[in-house]
Amino acid sequence: MIRICSRQFARSKWFLPLFSLFLGLVVFVASWIGGHLGAGAVSLALMAAFGLLILVAGRSETIRGLRGDGRDERFAQIDLRATAVAGLVLMLALIAAWLTQIATGHTGRPYDWLLAVAGIAYIAAVAFFRWRG
Repeated sequence: MIRICSRQFARSKWFLPLFSLFLGLVVFVASWIGGHLGAGAVSLALMAAFGLLILVAGRSETIRGLRGDGRDERFAQIDLRATAVAGLVLMLALIAAWLTQIATGHTGRPYDWLLAVAGIAYIAAVAFFRWRG
């Protein structure tokens, strides 16, 4: 029963706006602890504004799909492809940053271990889905 309720909440129009606000509060507290109260306040304001935009812009099919209350099989495929593109772009950016660090005589950190984690996760996911499928 709890699993069904949590799944329904995650697909409600309130999940993403509340999650954005929560994340904004986490960044605010972390920035405050780090001595950057102003930057934390700006981050909180931006995340709250994003959450509010997502909440009130519910007439858009794209916004409803992002929020979760307008998801169907088609949007699930769009989400899967978008996630793959985002992962590819992130990997290319990490490779470029790592090569730039190496070319300028630095160690390549932290990009080296981020690339290693991503590569291991990719190989593990391929093996898992191959075994499962």
